[in-house]
Amino acid sequence: MPPLSILDLAPVVEGATTREALLNSLDLVKLADELGYQRYWVAEHHNMEGVASSATAVLIGQLAAASRRIRVGAGGIMLPNHAPLTIAEQFGTLAELFPGRIDLGLGRAPGTDRPTMRALRRSLETTGEDAFPNDVLELQSYLAPAADHAVVRAVPGQGTEVPIWLLGSSLYSAQLAAYLGLPFAFASHFAPDMLMQALQIYRSTYKPSARHPKPHAMVGLNVVVAPTDEEAQFLFTSAQQRFLGMVRGQRGKLPPPVSSMDALWSPAEKLQVQRMLNEAVVGSPETVRAGLAATRERTQADEFIVACAVHDHAARRRSYELLAGL
Repeated sequence: MPPLSILDLAPVVEGATTREALLNSLDLVKLADELGYQRYWVAEHHNMEGVASSATAVLIGQLAAASRRIRVGAGGIMLPNHAPLTIAEQFGTLAELFPGRIDLGLGRAPGTDRPTMRALRRSLETTGEDAFPNDVLELQSYLAPAADHAVVRAVPGQGTEVPIWLLGSSLYSAQLAAYLGLPFAFASHFAPDMLMQALQIYRSTYKPSARHPKPHAMVGLNVVVAPTDEEAQFLFTSAQQRFLGMVRGQRGKLPPPVSSMDALWSPAEKLQVQRMLNEAVVGSPETVRAGLAATRERTQADEFIVACAVHDHAARRRSYELLAGL
């Protein structure tokens, strides 16, 4: 099995508070550290009642301080929402405080809706997804060793060379990551349709870089492990309900599991949710072991990054414990 990492959206569950969600993340990163997971990433989303990781760099600092060994980072920062210099200073600060442990994954999407984009950026005229390649290059320059001619420098940041990853759910970021010689993570935990095509393009067009002579592809998966297949499928209904809300354009906290989804979705909605969750691996340890082996064989992933949207925090901890045991 390839190395395993964790993607945490700091889920705010029904019946609980945002504070509890953040404390759960601090608890989970300690467990992940002890269990030997490779990295622990949190993602930037905004205006979502069920996601508490919007101030991503702030949360990463707390997660890094609560752990000792594990790499901690962003999966990812939605770069169109920010000036590259601001991100260089934030992650440069983190790198100085926690040397050798900080990752910076970058996304091209806004991670929110259009009104929230305006609230974040103040103006949409001079920035956005179209500027993403140039923004990535500008950010790289701020984190690189200082150039004598540089008029603007990131302090902290300059010379920290925080590892940059490109994230994506389409072919665009796969192509850009290959062109720039950067590691690539595909968001197949919610948009798996183009997974195999993106991996093929990334590997076949990869241009080696000084820091990354070979391509490195990380695949995002929803994984829920429980003692039995039946319990795991029961716990997984929380994620299915969340994705059903996405299909309907509804946001909210993560709902508790239900005994059956049949009364909640129409046949068409069921198909949509199943398509979005097509790369999920759910079941007992034996079932999950076989599922991950098949996914590894098919994708040749260098690393899996695992999301686990389970309503009960104790069950989520147990899922990651059982997964690490594989």
